[in-house]
Amino acid sequence: MNLLLEAFAWLANPEQYVGPNSIPLRLGEHLVYTAVSLLIAAIIGIPLGYLIGHTGKGRELAVGLSGAARALPSFGLILLLVLVLGVTNKPEAAYTAFVILAVPSILAGAYAGFEAIDRHIIDAARAMGMTGWQVLWRVEVPLGLPILIGGIRSGALQIVATVTLAAYIGLGGLGYYIFRGLPLGRYDEMLGAAILVALLAIVVDGVLALLQRLLVPRGVTAGRTQELRTSSPRRRAVPAPPTP
Repeated sequence: MNLLLEAFAWLANPEQYVGPNSIPLRLGEHLVYTAVSLLIAAIIGIPLGYLIGHTGKGRELAVGLSGAARALPSFGLILLLVLVLGVTNKPEAAYTAFVILAVPSILAGAYAGFEAIDRHIIDAARAMGMTGWQVLWRVEVPLGLPILIGGIRSGALQIVATVTLAAYIGLGGLGYYIFRGLPLGRYDEMLGAAILVALLAIVVDGVLALLQRLLVPRGVTAGRTQELRTSSPRRRAVPAPPTP
């Protein structure tokens, strides 16, 4: 309890908000790493997930690669990339690691959103004369949006947590206080930084949840079904045999 109070006292100390190592500066670094990495991961993961979800091809490969990427240890991946890319390219190595760790969640959200769409809705859209692109943009993308944003939220939280390790290779962020306080035994500083990271994760998730609420049409969330699609949307649903 005393350590927790000391951590809050460290956070409330005005000295932590001025100077070259101030909390606002480190928080800004943390946010920049998170935003840039999430944007790059979204640019990679969303089109690829849409392609897999729309065509039904490559799903098994994507699931396998996503599972393997999720099993990668964050700290080890960052150090490995620094060694591979060189110590002069630490930012590039860090960004690469953050993107690798975030892409699986976004990719899974993109294609799982398509797979969760009721097959009869796709068939009805085609029966109305919609082309493949119209089915994609007017039916599949809006209906798959809730699960996609869920994947983006998961990827964002993964990045926020992992960016803390960037301080180990001298790139700043809120992890700076943790790695600075560890050898000096400043546990109040370390706990204070951990609290900041947790609060930042809550805020980022809350902002994305609000974005999800604003972007997803009300009718989409009200009428979702649980039927999962496991085959190509180009195939029509097989009707159940009549009962005698």
